[in-house]
Amino acid sequence: MNLSSKTEGDALIVSVHETRIDASVAIQFKDRMREETDDVSGRVILDLSEVDFIDSSGLGAIVAAMKQLGGSHPLELAGLNENVDKVFRLTRMDTVFRIHNSLTDAIAI
Repeated sequence: MNLSSKTEGDALIVSVHETRIDASVAIQFKDRMREETDDVSGRVILDLSEVDFIDSSGLGAIVAAMKQLGGSHPLELAGLNENVDKVFRLTRMDTVFRIHNSLTDAIAI
């Protein structure tokens, strides 16, 4: 699972450099997210702009990453394409996560 992170203002931006988050990579995703966010001190923005597909295992992995961060470090999502956004809306996870249209919008807050 290819993730990278950088700090921008008060936010840690974790970018997913994969086209899919599905059952075959869900455990790797959770492990890599834990590594990338281990010493976080503020907001965490997950940039999903390169992701074209997510299944229930991938969704579960993102929820697990949010829970691992705890309530003091919110996990926000940015750059969801139409297919990924549809999964979040159909599962009502769009009410759980703060979702930004783009990474630029997320950083501007």
